[in-house]
Amino acid sequence: MRADNEAPASKLKIVIDARFTRLDHHDGISRYGASLIAAVAPLAEVTMLISDDRQLALLPDVPYVKISSPLSPRELLVARKVNRLSPDLVFCPMQTMGSWRRKYPLVLTLHDLIYYEHPAPPGFLPAPVRLLWRLYHKAYWPQRLLLNRADVVATISRTTEALMHKHRLTRRPVRIVGNAPQDQRAPRSTNVPPEKSLIYMGSFMPYKNVETLIRGMAGLDGFSLHLLSRITDQRRAELEPLVPAGARVIFHNGVSDAEYDELLLRATALVTLSKAEGYGLPLVEAMSLGTPVVVSDTPIFREVGGDAARYVPADSPTGFAAAVLALADPDSWSKRSAESVRQASRFSWDTSAKELLSIARELISRR
Repeated sequence: MRADNEAPASKLKIVIDARFTRLDHHDGISRYGASLIAAVAPLAEVTMLISDDRQLALLPDVPYVKISSPLSPRELLVARKVNRLSPDLVFCPMQTMGSWRRKYPLVLTLHDLIYYEHPAPPGFLPAPVRLLWRLYHKAYWPQRLLLNRADVVATISRTTEALMHKHRLTRRPVRIVGNAPQDQRAPRSTNVPPEKSLIYMGSFMPYKNVETLIRGMAGLDGFSLHLLSRITDQRRAELEPLVPAGARVIFHNGVSDAEYDELLLRATALVTLSKAEGYGLPLVEAMSLGTPVVVSDTPIFREVGGDAARYVPADSPTGFAAAVLALADPDSWSKRSAESVRQASRFSWDTSAKELLSIARELISRR
């Protein structure tokens, strides 16, 4: 454990589970946890839990304790180690953290219910875990067992909160500890015309519906579609034959945060026709820079995009192309750009950090 100067006595002692941090680049859960730690650290005495020293490269510089992996059988007894830290609150950005014999208030997180509808597990998980993943998402009762171990369940959107209530997933209070964009440069000028480029940031899992984006390029002469995320050779071989003749589709196979920002700051729009999302962080990231978004018409995108986004049917390549072409008008693009910045300002890590501390104070007073 790395020793830092003691925090003031008035500060709450918050332990945040950072063991879901990736080792090379953030995914959604990894970035969420790291961003929340950075936001809470100035307001509380924060200690991170890690399971691999390499995770520190993607985490804020705050005290940490190294323990077993969350995928280890020792997870059943992890509370015994966490108890020694005497935390006022433990926050886990997932719902799987062990809790047997815990002596502290616990907040577990459920980001979305995507995998009940699309049960294919993330490919980086070990094979036995992928099998358990599929079995777990065949019914709701295992989720209830996990969530009901917490004192409070956190989620990141009103859309997921409503689904949790619909399926009666927990008896515990549900609170929003929302997602938000990273600290970025100032929004782009609406007086500078955009390039005729479109940005997609997301995985290539089937429900992400990248196929429709690619087919829509048939109606977007002069535009280029930039697919930024890492992609397997097999998946790329499935998508490349769909590229319409003469269309320009670029597979970047991963970009840095700086490259991502540069592409967003020049693009006409960020685009996604995903059929299921837990939140849609790329929307907020793009809008915060003044880049309009063209997205599928789903409840979560309506919540995140508000009146700033352009919505199209997920399976309509022509509807997608028409929405992009509407942004080719300079006045329309400038209006959407300004509306995007205003919409993105509604999401803040500072707000999420204060909500977490509010939960901690309530649970302390209750105990």
